[in-house]
Amino acid sequence: MTVIIINMLLAMAWALVTGSFTVINLIFGFVISGLLLTLIREQIGSVHHFRRVRAVAVLAFTFVWELIKSSVSVAIIVLSPWRKLRPAIIAFPLDVQRDSEITLLANLITLTPGTLSMDVSPDRKTLFIHAIDATDTDEIIADIKSSFERKIERIFQQ
Repeated sequence: MTVIIINMLLAMAWALVTGSFTVINLIFGFVISGLLLTLIREQIGSVHHFRRVRAVAVLAFTFVWELIKSSVSVAIIVLSPWRKLRPAIIAFPLDVQRDSEITLLANLITLTPGTLSMDVSPDRKTLFIHAIDATDTDEIIADIKSSFERKIERIFQQ
């Protein structure tokens, strides 16, 4: 965790030195400082930070891809009003355990068009999801597990 803070501080130092606090310059400073920290990763004692950054990037790209796919799917549903929808509430078995992991998963599901996280069971083993068109609930569960849940586990368990 301290490596992330050091990385952010170095990015801020980069912005101070260059005199530009634009988003692009801050991202550039973050990337440059990350590359510099990789050179001394053994001395600072953290290799996990760099794996976690990669895992976060993979999750972000996965979310964007799922967002595009589901947006097209919902657009098709909206543009074909004769189509019979099969909305359903799905009991999604959770593999993630921590509140932060469950919250991130629930938010990613809610932000994806066509699905909505409704509630978590009191034992935190089931997430209830509303799907606008659930012809195959097992396929929806498998898709969410492979696209979001596994990647969230990789981020938090490194």
